[in-house]
Amino acid sequence: MIEAKPVNESVIEMVHLVLPNDVNLLGNLKGGTLMHWIDIAAALVASKHSNCYVATVSMDSLDFKHPSKLGSMVKLRAQLISVGNTSMKIGVSVTSENLRTGEVIKTNDATLVFVALDKDGRPTRVPKIAK
Repeated sequence: MIEAKPVNESVIEMVHLVLPNDVNLLGNLKGGTLMHWIDIAAALVASKHSNCYVATVSMDSLDFKHPSKLGSMVKLRAQLISVGNTSMKIGVSVTSENLRTGEVIKTNDATLVFVALDKDGRPTRVPKIAK
């Protein structure tokens, strides 16, 4: 029997500085770059919870509320939402901070699903969420 684990043991927070290679012609963070960062943060949560390598099954949603601008600090906070037998649903919240003014704005929310893999690359059971 796999021991249940609390959600707070697998929370991940990542910070990125939006640099010139990260932006489009409007000076906004490229969506694909943000998706990459979100996928990494969520995968780390799933790996920490399962103690396994994981594979992305789906990005169920990605909402773009506001752009992140060149020179801003982007913070991603990812945490477990729910678990199945071999899968885990992860939520990622993204904020952008203007380093000149200190203004922080919520820019994105995303939900992803991952599956835990055993040493042979097959789906394997994951711990339940501790109450």
